This record gives sequence, structure tokens and C-alpha cells, in this order.
Amino acid sequence: MHGPTLDAIKAARRAVQGDLIEAPVLPLTSARWDGILPDCAGVTLKLELYQQAGSFKARGALLGLRGLDPAQRAAGVVAASGGNHALAVSWAAQQAGVDALITMPRATDPARIAGCRALGATVQLYDDMAAAFAAMNAAAEQGRVLMHPFEADHMILGSATCGLEYAEQAPQVDTFVIPIGGGGMISGMACAIKQARPESTVIGVEPVGADSMSQSFAAGAPATLERVATIADSLGAPYAMPLTYAVARAHVDRIVRISDADMLRAMGQYQDVLRLTAEPACAASLAAITGPLRDELAGRHVGIIACGSNISLDRYAALMAALEGRA
Repeated sequence: MHGPTLDAIKAARRAVQGDLIEAPVLPLTSARWDGILPDCAGVTLKLELYQQAGSFKARGALLGLRGLDPAQRAAGVVAASGGNHALAVSWAAQQAGVDALITMPRATDPARIAGCRALGATVQLYDDMAAAFAAMNAAAEQGRVLMHPFEADHMILGSATCGLEYAEQAPQVDTFVIPIGGGGMISGMACAIKQARPESTVIGVEPVGADSMSQSFAAGAPATLERVATIADSLGAPYAMPLTYAVARAHVDRIVRISDADMLRAMGQYQDVLRLTAEPACAASLAAITGPLRDELAGRHVGIIACGSNISLDRYAALMAALEGRA
């Protein structure tokens, strides 16, 4: 068995459900979606951006913090991230009463830096993500517990609680379209969905410029990218890793790739129809079904996810200006 069992997923959900939000699902039936959505039997959206700390990452982070022993709690935790994982670990550490150190690139959206500090975390800034990861590793060598953004059992298990929740909330959905960054979300969600609803199809979505899981599927082993080039910083993992790759390979049917332009367009559609301020990763599922998957979804009940949206208005405005420039 690759990934957690259904019993383990249900137990994890019971353990943290008092502190997490059961993110709602929304059928996209408004006439305002006419001409945007594919000609399929229906589209359902899970609004995981309303989760604690603003993304699905809160699920796994809370499970990870809850699993620390007394010595680990006393030592504190460390995470390197420029995005949703940083906020999730900061929030979960605050909930658990554990000291958190977050190492981030200087170019990180200021709203994310401020959010981590507001949650009580200590934030250290570095020239780039490589330096932030080096600082994280150094802090772990000195005794802090490393909270990896995806390659961890608790992160997969947290995402699995989201997958099971979605399968139960939307029993009509037969095709789930899920974004891929490092693989923590899709591995956990797909593992849960395929156990709860074996007949379902799970399709992953990656940016063209950050397609480490697509390359891994093609190679039959975790792959490393020479460079990452995408506006979706939350999906910009430079490599796949053994644990999440194995779980994803066992449960994901296929992966499609989307361009930055696809995500920008979907961000605009979310704003126009739902007044939803989506970061690029948040719009990836919508970008896939209105882009490369559009012509093959006829007759299907499709489930997409708005996985998180921690983005400042300045950053959002800059990206939307880029969309206007492409028009």
C-alpha cells in the first residue's frame, strides 16, 4: 500500500477536525460561467483557500506539530518556504505552543512575511530559496525539527484528509483535477480518493516551467529540474522526492501541464465571476479544465480545488497587469 490507509486517514481527520475548517464545496452553476467552463456534466469547486492559514497546508502542518514528542516540542521547528507552507507551519506551531523559525527568500511577498510574524514565528530572510533551505538545514542540524513542505508522512496524511472530505462532500464527481507542486497535496488527495471512490479519475496539473512530477512519471523515478520558471511560486518545486513520487505514481492517472498564461487567465475568471482573489497555484485546476483538458471532459462530473490564496494585493495587481499586457 502506497500512502496512508483509509482507516488512518479517518483517524487523522477525527484528531484535528476541531481545529480545522471543513472547507465548503461550490457547484459552478451560475450563468456567469457560461462560455468559460467546458461542456461537461458539471463542475464543483472545493474552496480550500478558506482553510486555516489560507491553504490546505494547514492540515499536514497541524498533524506534524501534534506528532512531536516533548523533547522535539522544546527544541522547536524550522521550515523554509516562500509561500503557504511557511504560514501553515507558523499557524500550527502557534496552536501547539511550539517555537517556529521560518527561513524565507527576501523576494517573498511581504504579506506572507508579515503573516508569519503575526502568528508568532521568527522569520529570517535570505538572498534566495537555496540560501533559505541551507539555513533551514543548519537549524535542523542544531536541534530544531525540520518541517518539510511535502516529503513527509504527516503532509501526505493531511492532504489525504482533504481528499476524503472532498469525495464525501461531492459524491457526483468522477474526475478530480488537482495541482502539483512538490507532490504532497496530490499524493495524499489521490490516495484518499482512490480508496474511497476507486472508479474515480485523478488528474494532476503542473506548470510547464515546474514540471518535476511530469518528468518523474516519464522517467519512472524522481526527477530534478535544471531550472524553475513559473509565476506559481507555490507550485515551483525544483525536484520530486521518493515518498511523494511513489504515492502519486500509485494513485494518479495522468498529469497535464499548463502555462503561466493559462493560470493568469483563470485568475481573472475567478475574480470576474466569484470575486475571488486567487494566487496562480489556486487557479491551476480551473486553468487545466478550461485549457488542455477542455475537449475531453464531456459527460464528466469534474471536481477542482482552490488550494490556497496567500497573495498581497500589490502582487496580485502586478500579475493581472501582466495578463492585460498579453491581451
